[in-house]
Amino acid sequence: MGEVLILGAGMMGSAFSFPLADAGHTVRLVGTHLDRDWISSLRETGVHPKLKMKLPESVIPFTHDQLGEALTYKPDLIVLGVNSAGVDWAVQQLGPLLKTPTPTLMLSKGLRARNNTLQILPDIVRDGLAGYGINQVPVGAIGGPCIAGELAARRHTSVVMAYSDATVLERILPLVVASYYHARPSTDIIGVEACAALKNLFAIAVGYSAGLLERLGKASNGALMHNLAAGLFTQALAEIGPLVSLIGGAPASVHGLAGTGDLYVTCQAGRNSRLGYLLGRGLCYSDAKANYMAGDTIEGAELALAIGPTLENLFQQGSLRRTVLPLAAAIIDAISHDLPLQLLWEAFHQNLAI
Repeated sequence: MGEVLILGAGMMGSAFSFPLADAGHTVRLVGTHLDRDWISSLRETGVHPKLKMKLPESVIPFTHDQLGEALTYKPDLIVLGVNSAGVDWAVQQLGPLLKTPTPTLMLSKGLRARNNTLQILPDIVRDGLAGYGINQVPVGAIGGPCIAGELAARRHTSVVMAYSDATVLERILPLVVASYYHARPSTDIIGVEACAALKNLFAIAVGYSAGLLERLGKASNGALMHNLAAGLFTQALAEIGPLVSLIGGAPASVHGLAGTGDLYVTCQAGRNSRLGYLLGRGLCYSDAKANYMAGDTIEGAELALAIGPTLENLFQQGSLRRTVLPLAAAIIDAISHDLPLQLLWEAFHQNLAI
């Protein structure tokens, strides 16, 4: 079978080795400079300390300084399992070592602001590698509801794989087929990647409902706040659509696995929802981050900080109407300006178009 290299030995990068190994591939799992203890554990016991699972026998761990050695096996596919903040680092590591434009698949989720617009991370990687003389690298992405622990436990998981080139997609998709890992094809890489990034931002708002419930308590009849959570979930989808369209993605992706599916699973648990919970309790972002989540990378908050200024510029220029994105604007105010998260329900129901 094939050779696959995964760069990033965190939970998702390591979990992704399961379907690849079960499909018959040899997987070379290369940790980042932050993953050295995890790589040591894998070498000693085969068990990933965060996943709490033994990785398949065909997964071979490497430290980040052994990336060149891992690449000598000429992988058929490179998978980036770093977080969004590590994408530039990954390009800097791969660029000097790559000899050919090897197809690359991103598990990383995020958007970047560039030239007063938003850009998906696969474009950042492709352009970054071109700077090292590795041109026309096919860079795709995986989106959809996928919790790393469930994937490592071989629970049934449905995702969408996106490449802009259908012929590349047809070649790469069969590499990840496993009995429990179900990947659908898409050529809407902008829509898939934008949805995958934006769900982290909006999961903060949905998590807010749990914190508000704790702050205010149950009603006298025992009523909770499921109505609030559902309303915020629906508003999030209504705003992901215009943002996806803004950067050239297809609306259909919003209502598929990359949008609705991924938002749903992200709202069930995780760091973005936990931050929302803390904001719902009345904390400001700086307090929540410093005192409760100091060691956590919160992808939704990182995204708000990365794209907030660009969205605010577009609001001021009139290129984008704040009234179309009241929830996104509220989240950006809460994160970028350290303000209390305020839900403007009247604005949610104006039903305005972009």
